[in-house]
Amino acid sequence: MEIAHKMASYTISEADNFRMAMGKKKKALMKKEQEKFIAGCIKNKYSKKLASDIFVFMEKFASYGFNKAHSASYGLIAYWTAYLKANFPAQYMTALLTSELQGVAGPMREIKMAQALEECRRMKIEVFIPDINSSLKSFHIERSGIRFGLSAIKNVGEAAIDAILEARQKGGFLGFVDFLQRIDLRRVNKKTVESLIKANAFSNFGNRATFLFYYPTLVKEITDKKIDDEKGQFSLFAPSKTDDEVLDNFKVLNELSETDLMAMEKEVIGFLITKNPLSMHQVIIKKKITRKIGEITADDINTDQIIAGIVSGKKVIKTKKNNQEMAFLTLFDETGSIELIVFPKLYEKLKDILAIGRILLMKGKINDKDGKLSVILDNAVDLDKVKY
Repeated sequence: MEIAHKMASYTISEADNFRMAMGKKKKALMKKEQEKFIAGCIKNKYSKKLASDIFVFMEKFASYGFNKAHSASYGLIAYWTAYLKANFPAQYMTALLTSELQGVAGPMREIKMAQALEECRRMKIEVFIPDINSSLKSFHIERSGIRFGLSAIKNVGEAAIDAILEARQKGGFLGFVDFLQRIDLRRVNKKTVESLIKANAFSNFGNRATFLFYYPTLVKEITDKKIDDEKGQFSLFAPSKTDDEVLDNFKVLNELSETDLMAMEKEVIGFLITKNPLSMHQVIIKKKITRKIGEITADDINTDQIIAGIVSGKKVIKTKKNNQEMAFLTLFDETGSIELIVFPKLYEKLKDILAIGRILLMKGKINDKDGKLSVILDNAVDLDKVKY
């Protein structure tokens, strides 16, 4: 603003409009402002070349430039967070997981949570699965690790969490039956209990297959008994509950397959807590890939490589020439992330699998643009749909 004001005699208001045109990269306005800026500079005895050079410099700076106060603030925050992560790793990652959980909804939140969990694994911080007797509403530090919060489970709302925590104040749950008898089933409904089972929150009492099978029968019996009690259909001299009435004494069923358990975990949490999602396909990934993403360097430019990862970002544009759709994707694995460029013909063929959250095995050529490495996609497959 000051340059436009001093060199081209812009008013402060005009200089602010000039700044906004640059910041928002409005081409028509930029062209108009360029002519006005150069004309104003020439009128003030500056050469046309100098005016043009300065305009180009300002235009480039506007693409990604910060004023000093902004830069200093970001620098200080970066220093604080780096210090906390280095010196208080468990506390820092607990806060990060909580922050990401409360962030933007949808696939991007799930990707960010998966990345944060992978960082915990890298830092050797154990993340404990949700537990009906240990989990609080949010993530919290437990021993030297981090305990998953109940609010991270889909269909487990605030009213249900409050009901669980209130019941737990009288002592931990002794089993699945004890849990169902002690909670308010109007606040902790069928969908909530099933989500807790799928998230493995009852792992200390038994397996998921058993609880999913018996839950409908148990909850009906317990609900009917509560209704009878409310109607006064009980004896004044009835004995108090015995241990057998609160303990799980049903037959244990064989656990579901690992594939089904992972699918359940992903369904109710959005990502895998205990495993990196790529680990489900580790056999084929290890056999097929030529590089992990973080291993790609400038030496690989113009070479074909096979990589695997999870799609964490997607931008679709239309080409100027034929108005066809093409895409830019971000792919990440446990070692890093990279941009994929998908040209129109291939995008039309693969667009159904090129979605955020998909696990892809892909082949492409390593490309370099202004020092930034990317991959020009040649082909890809969705590993969740591949039989091997």
